[in-house]
Amino acid sequence: MTGPASAALVKVSTTPVREDGNPRRWCRMKPLNVVIAQRECKTAETLARDLQNHFKMIAVARDLEEMRRTVPKHRADVAIIDLEAASLIEVDQLRREYPELTIVCTHRLADELMWQAALSSGAQDCCHPSDVRSIVLAASRTQVMSRTTAA
Repeated sequence: MTGPASAALVKVSTTPVREDGNPRRWCRMKPLNVVIAQRECKTAETLARDLQNHFKMIAVARDLEEMRRTVPKHRADVAIIDLEAASLIEVDQLRREYPELTIVCTHRLADELMWQAALSSGAQDCCHPSDVRSIVLAASRTQVMSRTTAA
């Protein structure tokens, strides 16, 4: 990725928009801040673009260390981590470091065994990076459940 040494920010609308362009009126979810760390810069940029209508703020980190600095800086609610950029041990360490952070793993060859291992490491889900719907659902699932439990 080209640019400054800090995480790239993608400015997004705080109002979720349906595919037909109209604002969603049926969903009053907390606007979520997201940090993305993908091995491939192009994948990270594409994912950020595809997710921009679903989240309040998206920051792209070049690696796991930059993600660790970016999470508190932007008060991230969700981390989307490529399992080719971080090991499952590092995912578990990130989960322990930021217990309120929802972690969604991605991998271009995600299968059942990888999914189980990711969940065992504390991830909410493991999806293909092009599966935007599953990533959004996984990122939002914990936030909805925590508010439901609190009520």
